[in-house]
Amino acid sequence: MIKTGDPCSLGVPASEARLNFDTELQELGGGPRRRLLMVDDEPAFELSFYCGTCPLLFRRLETAREKLSLESMQERLTGTLDDPDDGCVINAFSALLPEGEYLPLLLEVEPRLVIPGKKGDYFSGEQVMAWGVDQFWGLPEYPHTPYYRTFETAVDADAHLYEFVVPMVPPTWNERDRVEEYVALMEQGTVPTAVAVSTLDVCQSALGLADDPAAHWGLTHFLLDGHHKLEAAATAGRPVRLLSLLTLGESLAAEEDTARLPALRKQSRSARATG
Repeated sequence: MIKTGDPCSLGVPASEARLNFDTELQELGGGPRRRLLMVDDEPAFELSFYCGTCPLLFRRLETAREKLSLESMQERLTGTLDDPDDGCVINAFSALLPEGEYLPLLLEVEPRLVIPGKKGDYFSGEQVMAWGVDQFWGLPEYPHTPYYRTFETAVDADAHLYEFVVPMVPPTWNERDRVEEYVALMEQGTVPTAVAVSTLDVCQSALGLADDPAAHWGLTHFLLDGHHKLEAAATAGRPVRLLSLLTLGESLAAEEDTARLPALRKQSRSARATG
């Protein structure tokens, strides 16, 4: 039996998986340039660079146009998922993912929709405090997508966990009727379930220019299923259950860091004190 909070082997051969992680090489063979999340063999998101000292990143690319929801799981996920192994939910979504070690986490989140550059944007707020603006552009990083902020908490005095839920396609692509249906269900007390593949990237500025030099632990959930649910929850101010399948092999985090996630997610929400 698969249990949340315990690492396990999931996925199918990379050639059969709809979602993969890849590294784009420089044209002249000069080494890795971009770390990518791929969907149907197309680059969907550019992720944080491997060095660990560059800023946290999830940047939607022009070829990110596909959702990965499973019609066979829709009825099962309309309500609250308490045991993801019951009904084979993990195994069903595992068929979309490349072979590897994953840490299943069953979380409850209260999403808040964020527009890049607007109030609450991590990239123009907390990240600028840690890295400053991009040295070339003179601007904050820009993710090219609205996203949801859900949770943050202290890791220790010198590190902070930031959690994000990233839709594969913008909320403006969602069907209005379905969003309204979920809003109505939530207002009646239903807590539906979304599913995501997730990464934990631990990043810390090495420039020595930061107003706040703390390490940023970025727990980023890329939605496989639940685009309408997340928008509905943000609209209604209601929670959703989130089944996260955290990739261990493709995260920029040590084994001891990922092992701390279940306990960190049980802590109280707290913002980073920088003053």
